[in-house]
Order: sequence, then C-alpha cells, then structure tokens
Amino acid sequence: MPIPSITATRKALMASPGKAFDLSARDPGDRSLFDDKEMAETSLKKDAAVINELKDRMYAEGKRSLLVILQGMDTAGKSGTIKGVFSDTTPLGMEVKAFKAPSSNELARDYLWRVHNAVPAKGHIGIFDRSHYEDVLVVKVREFVPAEAIEQRYGQINAFEKHLTENGVTIVKCMLNVGYEEQGVRLAERLEEPHKRWKFNPADLDDRKRWPDFMSAYETAVNRCSTRHAPWYVIPSDSRTRRNAMIARLVRGALEDMNLEWPGSKYKPGDFDIG
Repeated sequence: MPIPSITATRKALMASPGKAFDLSARDPGDRSLFDDKEMAETSLKKDAAVINELKDRMYAEGKRSLLVILQGMDTAGKSGTIKGVFSDTTPLGMEVKAFKAPSSNELARDYLWRVHNAVPAKGHIGIFDRSHYEDVLVVKVREFVPAEAIEQRYGQINAFEKHLTENGVTIVKCMLNVGYEEQGVRLAERLEEPHKRWKFNPADLDDRKRWPDFMSAYETAVNRCSTRHAPWYVIPSDSRTRRNAMIARLVRGALEDMNLEWPGSKYKPGDFDIG
C-alpha cells in the first residue's frame, strides 16, 4: 500500500464545512491511511525534511505564515506531535505557544486577546498547543461563562480565523482524537514511568469523568467552526506514529499550496571580490 497522497489524507480527515459532523463515527484507532507502521515512519521522515525546506523558503520570503492548531484531550499527543512532525525543523522562524489557564491580566481582556497576540509573524510557522478553542471546550463543560456567551463565540472564532486567512495566515486545525481506553493507558503510563510522572495532573482525572460532555463540546466546535477558510481535520490518535504521519502530510500540503519561492536578489555572482 503506497503512502497516501496529501489530497487523499485531507479527504479522509476533514470535517467537511457545511456538513453535519458526527464525532462518534470517527474511530480513534483508524488505520486506513497508514495500515503499516513502517510506512507511516517513512512518510513522516520524508515530510519532516520537506517541511524544514519549505519553512526556510517561507522565512526568506517573509510575506506569509502558517498556524498549526493542535487541540485534544489530555494525553492526545500535542507535544508529541510537535516533536515528531517538526523533528527536522530548525528553530529559526518557529514559534510554539502552549495555552494554559489564563492569567489575571489575560482574564481582564477579551478571550481572543492573548490568542491574537500569539499569531505567528510573517515568514514563521506558529504552533498552538491548545488554543482559543479552549473557550468553547473546557470553558463550556465547566460552565465558566454563561451558555449565551459560548453561543456567541463560535461566530466570533470563525470571524477571527477568516481575518487571519485574509491577512496571509494559513491555518491547519487538527483535533487529536484519542480514545477513552487509550487515554486511560496513557494516564497510567504517566504514573508508572518516571520520566513522564511530571506530566500527571489529578485534574486530568476529573476531565476524564466528564468525557461525554467533552466529546459533545468537541463535536459542536467542529460542526460550528469547520469552514472553507479554516477546516477542521480530525486525526485518529491512538497510534502516535500514524498520528504524526497524518499531520505531517497536512502541514506539508499547506506549505506546498503556498507555492513558495526563494526571493530574488539585486546581487549576483561576481559583484563582489570575496578575496
């Protein structure tokens, strides 16, 4: 079975804008794109190298940027995705932002303020580990704001993302869809393996008890905010390697669609005596 094309990967993973999306129909363990793990590893390695080259072109051009949004339940693999997909990417022109609970300064402003402030500069790739979608996910499930405010936010988020895309920012939104059973295994690993123990947070167990509410919130967010300018891709994430390979295909495709070229120069060989 050959490595799936970028077009086939998009088609299989996209939550089609304007069409009803059923999260329960998306298998977190789906291996239809990458049945063979070795093929996924090969694809990831190739894409990671190309992503680095295209990132350098975008940085040199300095006109456009790419924003990769990674959203998912605890243990879905957001940090692991960053490490895997961008394993060959040099730090120059890279920005990573992990959104934690807002500070008092951030709470004193509108909920999109801290997000807009973290949008990557022109020529850069920005990666959001969690994002503005926390404000229609955990904020909704835990009822931190009234339901009426949550309802308004879907349209506000769509308008915000449309504004970004109209101003040179390409957005790739990935929901890392990990299964309930697999999450349980990974949470246990965080206690059993010393190098992962620092990640364990008892609050994660509370969120796990609210799993149906979170799945409902995710389904609504994807339904309401998968748009033509910024569609959602739902990534089967029970397999770490396959998850990374699929997202690498999407990132590479987004960069290739920009048709990036090395910028020209007024200088040419022979203009200077290098000595």
